[in-house]
Amino acid sequence: MRWPLIRFLPRQTHFKFVKWAPIAAAISAVAVLASFASLATLGLNLGIDFKGGILIEVTTPGAAPLSGLRASLARHGAHDPEVQGFGAPDAAMLRFKPEAGRDPVQTVNGMRTSLAQEFPGIQFKRVEAVGPKVSGELLKNGFLALGVALVLMLGYIWFRFQLQFGLGAVLAVLHDIVLTLGLLSVLRIEFSMTSIAALLTVIGYSMNEKVITFDRLRENLRKYRRTPLREVIDLSENERLSRTLITGSTALLALAGALIFGGPVLFPLVFTMVFGILIGTYSSVYVALPLVLVWGVRRGEDAVPLATTIKSRPAPARP
Repeated sequence: MRWPLIRFLPRQTHFKFVKWAPIAAAISAVAVLASFASLATLGLNLGIDFKGGILIEVTTPGAAPLSGLRASLARHGAHDPEVQGFGAPDAAMLRFKPEAGRDPVQTVNGMRTSLAQEFPGIQFKRVEAVGPKVSGELLKNGFLALGVALVLMLGYIWFRFQLQFGLGAVLAVLHDIVLTLGLLSVLRIEFSMTSIAALLTVIGYSMNEKVITFDRLRENLRKYRRTPLREVIDLSENERLSRTLITGSTALLALAGALIFGGPVLFPLVFTMVFGILIGTYSSVYVALPLVLVWGVRRGEDAVPLATTIKSRPAPARP
């Protein structure tokens, strides 16, 4: 059985990926600097998990009176109150910091009583309270998990390939993380524990792309030992281009439904994963491989030269 859409993909391509590497490097450098600038000035829009405080999700009989809810929180001693719409018109998310030295449980109970009196029919769907010490530990441990994941990835790539490959992969993944955090900062998307989970997923997907990229490159380096490295890189990327398009689009299609219909609760998680998949695919070609090209690779003596130069080959048959 033939899939009709797959037949439209070219069977053999001859794109010059390395030719555009300098332009891609300039774009990546500007994007990374802009991300650092946003993180230094705006910072991340930390959620209740990391910032500490109280979060209350409510619904009202009619459209949620956001300004009235915000004024009510301020009157009853809430510090830095934030009120925003949450999905449906009658839903709202309330965030605030309790008074210093006051028990969060008492604060929540008093605030619920006050809101119930001022807004008859209001319903409390979710209540969370996180202390500043716990939130600080969560933030530290979350980024520690990202660092440990990168170190383990470096060791794995070094063991399987070469140190140059490992360094290129880790720097490419760092590039992905910085750009993702920068975009979250610019768009003011809430950064919570689910965002850490999304970043870990992005690291896994991105590193998987690098492993597949390096595996094909290593195979062709053994075949074409006398061919310049830049030509072997172009050949390897053209050979795996259709696979990249199919797997990448499959992952994006799986996330598209959650991104569109998942609502505001899932949006930060899914949005981070979608952008991470896109930037991870890009960095595999235009960050990891150019770094390997700059540093060079060792084509060990044990490699069996199946061919010495790249020759045009017939396109492989489509299954």
